[in-house]
Amino acid sequence: MSFRRLHVVLVALVAPSIASFALGAEKETPSLKKGDRIVFLGDSITAGGTRPKGYVTLIKKALTEKHKDLDLEIIGAGISGNKVPDLQRRLDKDVLAKKPTVVVIYIGINDVWHGEKDPARGTSKEKFEAGLKEIIGKIKNAKARVILCTPSVIGEKTDGSNTLDSKLDEYSAISRRVAREEKVQLCDLRKAFLEHLKKNNSKNEERGILTNDRVHLNEAGNRFVADVMLKSLGE
Repeated sequence: MSFRRLHVVLVALVAPSIASFALGAEKETPSLKKGDRIVFLGDSITAGGTRPKGYVTLIKKALTEKHKDLDLEIIGAGISGNKVPDLQRRLDKDVLAKKPTVVVIYIGINDVWHGEKDPARGTSKEKFEAGLKEIIGKIKNAKARVILCTPSVIGEKTDGSNTLDSKLDEYSAISRRVAREEKVQLCDLRKAFLEHLKKNNSKNEERGILTNDRVHLNEAGNRFVADVMLKSLGE
């Protein structure tokens, strides 16, 4: 499938929800450069993104078809169950050692979700914020561009009745503030998901629109995230 056709398919499926998501602290989204090495850092959602129909794979196909002359390298660095403290521990080995020029950070779901029944298993707001700042600082020191994503959803109901909606909103607000203070690009997945679900989940289903289990992306969800992230990458 050509890049043009793939892009048309993605846009046709998700465009109504994409237009208003925040591009972040920068006024203009930078273009990709020759030799860019893009690392996608995250949890099981990102690990699943490297599967044949995953969002990382879709992005790789789209970019390599459109930019054959740029010799781009796409690397998935997602591990199931990861939270911000886990990313802090493995950043050097799994990201910085690969000499990235762009790092997309998609994290926060487990920081909230794991603390639902036992707060000790989650990540406090203070540790979440401090951890993000440390990760971003190290990536910036390595002269790589950072794209920070807000956490998306834990449940797809549109009436605010998902158990962890308010907490996810708090952690998303932290990610937005960190992106602004650290002057890095924001990919506001939380906002994009909520807008899309309001228009496409008229039955107020808990799952099945963009996720298969309230959290992990189904095929449509992977296409949706790929399109949002392609725009953050300047496509």
